[in-house]
Amino acid sequence: MAQDAQETSQPAPGSALFPAVRRRPTPADVGRLAAERVRLSPGTHIWLLILAVTSVIAEGMSPGLRIGVLHSISTNLVELHRHPIRVLVASAFWTEPPSGFFFYALLFELVHATAERWLGTARWLLVAATAHVGATLVSQKAVFFGIRDDRLPRSLAHTIDIGVSYGLAGVVGVLAYRVPRPWRWGYLAVVLAFFASPVFDGGTFTDLGHLSAVLIGLCCYAVTPPTPTRAAPASASTRSAAARRAGGGPARCRPRRWRR
Repeated sequence: MAQDAQETSQPAPGSALFPAVRRRPTPADVGRLAAERVRLSPGTHIWLLILAVTSVIAEGMSPGLRIGVLHSISTNLVELHRHPIRVLVASAFWTEPPSGFFFYALLFELVHATAERWLGTARWLLVAATAHVGATLVSQKAVFFGIRDDRLPRSLAHTIDIGVSYGLAGVVGVLAYRVPRPWRWGYLAVVLAFFASPVFDGGTFTDLGHLSAVLIGLCCYAVTPPTPTRAAPASASTRSAAARRAGGGPARCRPRRWRR
């Protein structure tokens, strides 16, 4: 009997004395996790796939041919005047230099994928596209005034201006609303200091475009999903129904006394 009691009093294998052994992740687990990330942010990874293809194509071109192709899809003043829609779309699918693809792939996973899972594909794409187009137009308008006033060289009207950085900067801006308070203010201070300091330190039109994109992203508050602090207050009927479910009867209130 004593032996039986001793055996039944031994702790189970899942107790504190015998913690459960966690299974090591296998390549299949990693594959399932990667597939889940792609499923939750399809737009980010389709964009990355197109960037990978164009980067391989650009690397295979001769230097002269690559410069010619990139000039034809650049959002400079000349091409914006001739083919505005084509260059605004095409410029977002090429990088310069092509070897920077892996750096942008990391940023896409950290920034774009996070925002797409939070906002949804349609709203994320709206923010990225608005920032890309808006920042391009702002920066090129600055180039136009600079050339007109002889403060910038006329060669900037034909410069190569492609890439995905304006869209990234815009999404960085809208992600401020994903950060809970009070950390949001620190995030905003760091982001604005990072993008504004080059502009006020003799920066280029690209620096102005990055700052403009961040500000455009901050203006996209309306497309962010509602949070508990932004939720509308419950109506009287909703509160009454909740009170009936909780207390089993209609909510009672004390009668008011008339005062003279």
